[in-house]
Amino acid sequence: MKFAPIRHVPAASMLRVLTATLAVLLSVGAQWRAEGTDALPADEWLRDGILRAQASTAPETRLAIVDIDERSLAALGPWPWPRERLASLLELLSSQYEVRGVALDLVLPEPADAGGDARLAALARFSPLVVPHAFDYRGNLPLRVGVPGAGMPAVPARPAVAASGYIANHAALAQAAHVGNIGFVPDRDGMIRHLPVLTRFGGQDYPTLSLALLRCCGGVAAPRLAGGPRGGLGDGTGLQRLAYRKAWEAYTVIPAAMVLDGSAPADLLRHTLVLIGSSSLGLSDRVATPLSPSTSGMLVHAAALTEQLDIRDGQAPAPLPGAIIAMLFSAVVAGATLLTLPRLSALANVALLLGASALWLAAAWWLVPRDAAFSVTGPLFTNLFLLAVAVPLAWQFAQRHSHRLLGTLRQYVADAVVNELLKRDLDTTLAPSRQDVTTLIADMEGYTGHVESLPVEQAAELTRDFLDCLTRPVLAHRGTLDKFTGDGLVTFWGAPLPVDDHADLALDAALAIVREVAAFNAVRRRHGHAPVRVRIGIESGEAMAGDFGSSARSIYTAVGDSVNVASRLETAARDLPHDVIIGPGTASRARRHRLVPIGDMLLRGRHEHTALHTLAVLAGSASADRVAREAS
Repeated sequence: MKFAPIRHVPAASMLRVLTATLAVLLSVGAQWRAEGTDALPADEWLRDGILRAQASTAPETRLAIVDIDERSLAALGPWPWPRERLASLLELLSSQYEVRGVALDLVLPEPADAGGDARLAALARFSPLVVPHAFDYRGNLPLRVGVPGAGMPAVPARPAVAASGYIANHAALAQAAHVGNIGFVPDRDGMIRHLPVLTRFGGQDYPTLSLALLRCCGGVAAPRLAGGPRGGLGDGTGLQRLAYRKAWEAYTVIPAAMVLDGSAPADLLRHTLVLIGSSSLGLSDRVATPLSPSTSGMLVHAAALTEQLDIRDGQAPAPLPGAIIAMLFSAVVAGATLLTLPRLSALANVALLLGASALWLAAAWWLVPRDAAFSVTGPLFTNLFLLAVAVPLAWQFAQRHSHRLLGTLRQYVADAVVNELLKRDLDTTLAPSRQDVTTLIADMEGYTGHVESLPVEQAAELTRDFLDCLTRPVLAHRGTLDKFTGDGLVTFWGAPLPVDDHADLALDAALAIVREVAAFNAVRRRHGHAPVRVRIGIESGEAMAGDFGSSARSIYTAVGDSVNVASRLETAARDLPHDVIIGPGTASRARRHRLVPIGDMLLRGRHEHTALHTLAVLAGSASADRVAREAS
């Protein structure tokens, strides 16, 4: 049985995958906190801003608000008003103004003038009127005020919010045909973003005031009560997140005094659904909403009624799965970042993530009206994590990679060449590519004979001093040091930076090496040691030059036929009286040096003879003697 080999995954790649995964999990986790009154503060802040910006000022003509405002209180007297006056207000709305239905946002827990209470009780039983109960959800005190009216029989499978207490109306209004709840469930920051669309108490279910009005007097079937965030009203727990699609300026608000004296515009009230409440500061019916830090409570019910009418009339935006879209967006961004982190600069990755954040904000602007139960900030958390963790990590790995490359390169390339590379794209410059190069290969002839009788320390000293004779000229003439071969070296010109005179530079270095070795031999003779001979092979041609190796270790080298020929020429020098053997490729490219042919030779591994040359300055014995004299 054969098993596939286990591939080594670099640590940098594993860390990038890990950070991308954690970034996506942040977005996924944010979706779990998106529903209910315990959502993330950042989520609510961003959603509130979008709602405020999108709130329409187009007039809402399907409902009207009759306000017991400061003007009405000043004209007709302070609150509480006589019940006869309230009854007259309701009767005028139904008869003279022909409204479709009325919902009171005022609880009357105590009886008052008998005649007015009797009229109100009759209206509650026989007219399109919804009377309110204010249910309490805190459970701190056993709140029981007034006599609750009849709701709907509780259905356990139907989601509802359990109430702990209530403030209901006095006993005469307990027989009302329609009852609606005006109690709120604030979020943790005190903001009213949710309404208990259905409240359960004492085996009865009570709809919120706006829904009770719609069910009573809406003319057609109201939206179904529950079914999850995208099916009917409510989020599956009995709560409804309010869309706040209308700015407060969009609602028709008529002072109650104008209705009572008959001066209210009839066309603004006819066939509408009416909410009666008070914006007076003295009545303390003020709440905080995403649209305003201080809002009359009846406007919250107006916003809920607008949303319910939109759903009923098919005017609500088509629902979309915002949570799924948000998680997919985060996954796509994280996946794209995995690809761009190792390929682009840190600044470019930051720009891409900022662009992705802007794109998501545009998507959120479009999604918020279409889904009330998803985390708006989830993808932003993903992007922020990638910005704060993944980009710095990638930059750190890039720095380490660059330092490693530079450290390796400085061992092989002259500082002037390294400084030039730093001005360019280092990764692109070091990538393997075809280059026209000149390769120089040099070593010591008879190395074993020189060191076999020497102590290890002296053998090492001889090797080091000889390699210095080879290395200094190479770096001085801007060569790229490929590798040491024990007693020799391989070097080339024309890569990583292309140069036009690479053949002449190699010949300059060869002549300098011969002089260095001659000087080295002069010292050895004075100390009674045998001289050493250097053999040099030089050839030019096309080669593949670049950074080769694995993720753990790499080397900058050149491979190709011209490199192989240079190696054969260095070996051929063993049988020739010349220290520097030059191939035809270098001979055809040299411009500053005079070369002399020294014959043709069939090199090992070649099928045709190769024309050999050497430097004219080194061709004769007189020239060799002159080099030795110059060295000494």
